[in-house]
Amino acid sequence: QVQLQESDPGLVKPSQTLSLTCTVSGDSITTKYYYWTWIRQPPGKGLEWIGYITYSGSTYYRPSLKSRTSISRDTSKNQFTLQLSSVTPEDTALYYCARLSLIDGKSGYDYWGQGTQVTVSS
Repeated sequence: QVQLQESDPGLVKPSQTLSLTCTVSGDSITTKYYYWTWIRQPPGKGLEWIGYITYSGSTYYRPSLKSRTSISRDTSKNQFTLQLSSVTPEDTALYYCARLSLIDGKSGYDYWGQGTQVTVSS
């Protein structure tokens, strides 16, 4: 079974950079055709897609967050990392990593991490 696990960043202060790492087990993050994705859910709101890194290392970000978002990977550790700079309290959310599958002529998130709470506060 594929499992994803987010790191715990704890409290992040405004203007700092948030860094979250997702550790994947059960499958390689270089396996076709999967996109490794970050999604967040602010309190009382719906899910918001942040961006992904593909099996080949290409990235794409939500346009409104692109200027301060970076997703990278470490294939030797089977991990991918989110960096979100210049955070504000509006970035407070439950952050998930998830796998987007493009197999069988469909797309969908078949595996999710448990989520990690990020609170941006001074």
